Amino acid sequence: MSLKCGIVGLPNVGKSTLFNCISSGKAQAANFPFCTIEPNIGSTTVPDERLNVLENLVHPKRVVPATVEIVDIAGLVKGASKGEGLGNQFLANIRETDAILHILRCFDDPNVVHVDGSVDPIRDKEIIDMELQFKDLETIENRLNKLSKQAKSGGDKVAQRSCDILNKFKDALMAGKSARSVVFDNAEDEKIAREFCLLTYKPVMYVCNVDEGSAATGNEYVERVREAVKEENAQILVIAAKIESEIAELDTFEERQMFLEEIGLQKSGVERLIQAAYDLLNLRTYFTAGEPEVRAWTINKGDKAPRAAGVIHTDFEKGFIRAEVIKYEDYVQYGSEAACRAAGKLSIEGKDYVVGDGDVMHFLFNV
Repeated sequence: MSLKCGIVGLPNVGKSTLFNCISSGKAQAANFPFCTIEPNIGSTTVPDERLNVLENLVHPKRVVPATVEIVDIAGLVKGASKGEGLGNQFLANIRETDAILHILRCFDDPNVVHVDGSVDPIRDKEIIDMELQFKDLETIENRLNKLSKQAKSGGDKVAQRSCDILNKFKDALMAGKSARSVVFDNAEDEKIAREFCLLTYKPVMYVCNVDEGSAATGNEYVERVREAVKEENAQILVIAAKIESEIAELDTFEERQMFLEEIGLQKSGVERLIQAAYDLLNLRTYFTAGEPEVRAWTINKGDKAPRAAGVIHTDFEKGFIRAEVIKYEDYVQYGSEAACRAAGKLSIEGKDYVVGDGDVMHFLFNV
């Protein structure tokens, strides 16, 4: 399973600088609007100290972490939903992502121009929100025109249910709210809702890009953002993209840690961002551990053993028989699979087993 996050925001808020820090790709970062036109795509590993621990215990030939795909989408502007600033192209790029990282400028710097002439993260947020909402309304109207005919002429109950869901979204959007503000009572409605791929129904994290002095504590701009989004189903992360770019240039882990300690941080903003994005999408990690490799696998929270096996290969899910499971804490305590087995800490689980975060697993299957 690959996680794909889209970085959005107005021009010159620090999107490409942040992209360069967290991705293996190198986006152009410059002090003028529309520096990024085509979406830059890169990938990065998901930080997980548990992998290092398992590596030291197992001594595998290789270690394979989970990865995240990052898409740096060009700066949106007012009127993007109508095609301004190549807006339709950019909005289509957002539609292909799993989650949105909305970068807000929360720093003052006279040397970095702002597309609207002044720093105001709430105004910037509302501009982006409005453009995404306009595009969602357009999508909803198109789908309603088609589905309402099916519901009336053929008595299609699924089409009627879809129309009811779309009308709930429409009411929220017309009230100036994002689609994610709509809460459904059952999993089936949520499943239908996701299939419409509405931009404002995607999980969102507001990333407040601050100056160096505010990296550890935040600032007045950040507090204004917190107040503005308190009723949204969204997360907030404070990060100083300029500092992150400096950290990325350091050669060793020790140098990076010393730098972080000097500014009052334990983890880099990039590490916190990737881990927060994982949580945003309710993703979890399980491990396979053996001499050939120790590997992290990404699953959804609540996935059962067969689904988790299918992440490795579809045949594993189709022919699933059982799973051998060792809890991560037990693996660390006893030091090896053999020791866990001897201590009775290896359990045999069937199709209904809900995989826990950090489980070390081995699957038996037959096709």
